[in-house]
Amino acid sequence: PDPDWASHSLGIFICLNCSGIHRNIPQVSKVKSVRLDDWDDAQVEFMASNGNNVAKAKYESKMPPFYYKPTYLDCQLLREQWIRAKYERKEFIHSEKQEPYSAGYREGFLWKRGRDNGQFLSRKFVLSEREGALKYFNKNDAKEPKAIMKIEHLNATFQPAKIGNPHGLQITYLKDNSTRNIFVYHEDGKEIVDWFNAIRAARFHYLQVAFPGASDADLVPKLSRNYLKEGYMEKTGPKQTEGFKKRWFTMDDRRLMYFKDPLDAFARGEVFIGSKENSYKVLEGLPPSTQGNHWQHGITIVTPDRKFLFACETEDDQLEWITTFQKVISRPMLPQEYAVEAHFKHKP
Repeated sequence: PDPDWASHSLGIFICLNCSGIHRNIPQVSKVKSVRLDDWDDAQVEFMASNGNNVAKAKYESKMPPFYYKPTYLDCQLLREQWIRAKYERKEFIHSEKQEPYSAGYREGFLWKRGRDNGQFLSRKFVLSEREGALKYFNKNDAKEPKAIMKIEHLNATFQPAKIGNPHGLQITYLKDNSTRNIFVYHEDGKEIVDWFNAIRAARFHYLQVAFPGASDADLVPKLSRNYLKEGYMEKTGPKQTEGFKKRWFTMDDRRLMYFKDPLDAFARGEVFIGSKENSYKVLEGLPPSTQGNHWQHGITIVTPDRKFLFACETEDDQLEWITTFQKVISRPMLPQEYAVEAHFKHKP
């Protein structure tokens, strides 16, 4: 939105946020304000004969379908590395420059948060498409990995604010049908974004084999996903007689997970949110007899098995959560989601 800035050396219009990133690569991109700066005739003519579509055709000509193309809503790191990959390193003009994330194998060291002590320690990670897994090792010379994360169930999403590092990446996988969180970062922004796109590439090639008839457009949205919503709510137990406890909630597709702390490795519990055709619904407020909630803005989720009661601190929070739940519930369930529902184990 609001492309009030331009790179007169590239011939493109950009927004204020991206103009700052372009200014950091002056050898490639020279920035002016569309409204505030003086433009000479040659610069105006150059802009007129180029433009964003021309630049896209040139600088994205060999962009692999799995590479994540950020929007203005994404974190600073993703936007900066996209701009540098596209214009400075010219990765999508020269395919050989895509080796770090397209080779099907990658190994290196990432700082990983300890499950119990919260300390970040250097750990060796290995991503292998051939083995269909991402592994990490507690010691450099360890023969056996500490964890094997199947590409089939892998997700990665940047979480700089939550992790407290501008390069913070949250990796999740399924372990015994429960979600396990791993929090990592690398000092080098390009390095962690290359890891992210390598995971997407591995997922892309796995899905191409799993769904041979599917188009790239069908597969790309399934490569990685950002959470629909995260934040604090209060919840009570299945008998609804216990007091309400404050928990951190994450809505990941149809899994609503809750944690004591946002950086916990495992959820305290997970709730499957199906579709309205299968008797799932969300209601504003709590049953009249409810007691023990400190926060006043209630939400009731009705599932075929039971009702789940939550409370939000503010009316805005309540509205945002209800809107998120309604979007999920109004979406028909896919065949594979019935299998997830059948195997789902939620903790009270």
